[in-house]
Amino acid sequence: MAGSIRLRRPPNVWELRIFVGRDPSGKIRHRYFTFVGPKRDAERELARQLLLLDEIPEPVSEGSKWGKRTTFNDAIAAWKANGWEDLSPKTQLSYQQLWDSHIRDRIGERPIAQTGIYEVEQYFRELSDHGLGESGIRQVRAILHRACKLAGKWSNGMIPNPVSGAERPKGHRREPVRAPSVEEVRAILATLAKGDDLRLYVFVRLAIATGMRRGEIGALRLNDINFVTGELRVDEGVVIGAGGISVKAPKTKVSVRKLSVDAKTLGLLAQLRDEQLDLATRAECELGEDAFLFSFVPGGTTPPYPDVFTKNFASFRARHGIAPDIHLHSFRHFAATVLDSVVSERQKQARMGWSTTHMARHYTDAVGEEDQRAAERIGEILR
Repeated sequence: MAGSIRLRRPPNVWELRIFVGRDPSGKIRHRYFTFVGPKRDAERELARQLLLLDEIPEPVSEGSKWGKRTTFNDAIAAWKANGWEDLSPKTQLSYQQLWDSHIRDRIGERPIAQTGIYEVEQYFRELSDHGLGESGIRQVRAILHRACKLAGKWSNGMIPNPVSGAERPKGHRREPVRAPSVEEVRAILATLAKGDDLRLYVFVRLAIATGMRRGEIGALRLNDINFVTGELRVDEGVVIGAGGISVKAPKTKVSVRKLSVDAKTLGLLAQLRDEQLDLATRAECELGEDAFLFSFVPGGTTPPYPDVFTKNFASFRARHGIAPDIHLHSFRHFAATVLDSVVSERQKQARMGWSTTHMARHYTDAVGEEDQRAAERIGEILR
């Protein structure tokens, strides 16, 4: 069915015309609509009106019907069957949870073509009123936007995308992550050293000393550590998916790197290795060279869930009155901050595994001596 659009009155009053057939005498019949707004929105409205007309034949694509009755759930389900696997396992799990919790029984049951921008924005505001945070609403919008975009493609442009022009409610933005002071870091390590959770103590110490991401620390294996030279190899990360946890190579090559650690941190890594060896011996199993150092399983065959350390640190923080705006990720910011006056910018980017400067990775091996100086400097600060 044909449709057209023309500017009726500048700047943004449009006439939408849809061909609806011929009358008994053979005269061509059209249906007209007036739309006020940008041309792009007028085009979307034309597509929506085309779908709402009973005379529209619903196009068929690969055995699935696409038309005025296609719901948001239908579009998401089709995406899940064709393209969902391109997402990372963690993103798949997050999107599935948001679909089940906030989309499926709400806007998910509504036909896309019968939902306007106003209704979508109203839905976002309802999610906010019910306590869903800004990050969650942003992800919900991303899911709906992608599903509608794919539905439009698979329906040969017949299904509009009402999410494209919809805005999220302006919520209170979360404060940026703060790098803790040297005094705060020293106090945290001193308190952890007096406790009985060696695994958490070493995890936090390593995060502070190297700036490694929590998934990178969780994926650290015994054969990644050179206890003679004090170097660590970072080439994996723990990811969470619908099927559980797995270990994958980093998304970017710059995240694959070697890091030097100070003597104190290296000694704590050796202490945790000995504890894991003792645990494996008591469980009558072996601790292989590729065992995960921070594993909770005897023998270290399974990497730990990163969330466990996040929750354990949050509990530790609450028990000891530590500032609530200090998180595990804060220590990555701390490591980057204290290196400003010690090493060059390119070396800091190489040590942190950033892709901001594309050439940083190429200098990693060439500035090993500088990296050692960075490790020693952080060791001095923590003493």
